[in-house]
Amino acid sequence: MSLEGRFGGLVPGFLKRRLMRVEAGIDEALDAFIEKLPDGGFVLDAAAGESRHRERFTRQRYVGVDLAVGDSRWDYRGLDVQADLERLPFSDASFSAAISIVTLEHLPEPLRVLREVRRALRPGCPLLLIAPQMWEVHQAPHDYYRYTRYGLEYLLEQAGFEDFSIEPMGGYFTLLARRLTASLNFFQGGLRWLLFPLVALATLPAALLLPSLDGLDGKKDYTLAYVCIAR
Repeated sequence: MSLEGRFGGLVPGFLKRRLMRVEAGIDEALDAFIEKLPDGGFVLDAAAGESRHRERFTRQRYVGVDLAVGDSRWDYRGLDVQADLERLPFSDASFSAAISIVTLEHLPEPLRVLREVRRALRPGCPLLLIAPQMWEVHQAPHDYYRYTRYGLEYLLEQAGFEDFSIEPMGGYFTLLARRLTASLNFFQGGLRWLLFPLVALATLPAALLLPSLDGLDGKKDYTLAYVCIAR
């Protein structure tokens, strides 16, 4: 779930933070989450993929778990455990924290997975969950859902989590900006590269400016994704 292709590697860091709001928001949410974690303990990354968040957990023992079927191009050899998230191979209360980063949409039975994550967490310990609301199809055919804040509330409550917060990741204008930059993914490959410079010139200035208008969107019902903290 990112601006993939060669475009991502061409954009300087400060522009990525502006153009790639979800990726930047994930980094910010992870940093804030990890800062509050005590030293030691085990952290479960549920649906870890290529375990790209491992290096952030320098004070805890990161455990990446995935069924390793989401993307045939990925390298799953860095996983700690290859397993079905509906049947985690861990005892109750094994972990002091858990994360699930833009992966809930790829799980056909998300409630079962969240119940398993809760079972594996110690009482009172936190889960960081980031889930998309408005996004294109990705990792097909393993792409099943999109989530409103109300759907996330329902799932977390049904799974037995309490004391949770759900915050939007940008609003209507950030969504518009993202739709503009997403067009750059289309104009990559073959003869389409010939149009890439023109498309970039037409879309990037507006994409850079639009997020500044998010203050006009009080409800943020058009958000790209939600950041949830639950216990």
